[in-house]
Amino acid sequence: MIITRSPLRITLGGGGTDLPSYYQKHGGFLISAAIDRYVYITVHETFVPELIVKYSEIERVNHVSAVKHPIFREALKITDAPIESLEVASFADIHAGTGLGSSGSFTTALLKALHLVQNKTIDPRTLAEQACHIEMNILKEPVGKQDQYIAACGGVTCFWFNQNNSVDVKPLSLPRPIFETLQENLLLFYTGQSRSASEILKDQDEKTKENNTEMIENLHAVKELGFLSRKALLAGDFKEFAHLLNKHWRNKRKRSKGMSSRTVDRWYSLARQVGAMGGKLIGAGGGGFLMFYAESKTKLRAAMRNEGLPEVRFKFDLEGTKAVMI
Repeated sequence: MIITRSPLRITLGGGGTDLPSYYQKHGGFLISAAIDRYVYITVHETFVPELIVKYSEIERVNHVSAVKHPIFREALKITDAPIESLEVASFADIHAGTGLGSSGSFTTALLKALHLVQNKTIDPRTLAEQACHIEMNILKEPVGKQDQYIAACGGVTCFWFNQNNSVDVKPLSLPRPIFETLQENLLLFYTGQSRSASEILKDQDEKTKENNTEMIENLHAVKELGFLSRKALLAGDFKEFAHLLNKHWRNKRKRSKGMSSRTVDRWYSLARQVGAMGGKLIGAGGGGFLMFYAESKTKLRAAMRNEGLPEVRFKFDLEGTKAVMI
């Protein structure tokens, strides 16, 4: 049996500038952090002369083209993996639609496993690009390159998305005390609201392609906030970093009417009153996880717990997509 895993992620600055509609004209930049919550893929041979694909549904087919799940189907095609007597299954620590980049994690974990079935190795950059190719070029999803790259590479990492479609990858080399303080003081709370990011991202993508002045200026501002966040983190200036998170959230809310809700806004306001120095909704918006930076955490945790928002505690993942069993 082969088991692979890919980390989920949180965005620390610059989110949204990784879509080609923006970076192909202006260049994008963001900081992303992989966390120790994972999407897993298992692959093993069976005694049944068919392909079995398991996710929230179970498919049994004799031809790759008959697979209904689009990412499973295209990953099997692009890797040319043998399908006879093969069972492929996925499961995850946190379900999809929560803003933690699960689609990119799923795709990278799946590709890694299918390469290993054929005794092939694949480096993180090539893995990320294959995942991007499937989601962005073949399936035409309105997504960017952040999720695939951070899943493949892991760590707390800066990404420059260039106009020629190349990506520069550089780990954010934080001194150990700063790294540990950041890890300790970032908190995630689940809003209980899952959603598909496609509609919100589609709206951003279309407005960017139309050169909508408001959207372009918003993304310019968010990119600059990403650079400022990098500077603040390298200096260990967490007060400034938290302030920038708040500015990120204000800018992000302007991109779409579906970005937030009265309930999310109330939770955010409450969190700020009880100890959160800064925060934002993770992912494209509309639901998922609220992330806060807080040095005094007891009252914040109690308030969110009273509101029915469970906390997901985490540490940073430094390994990226990997095989955990071969």
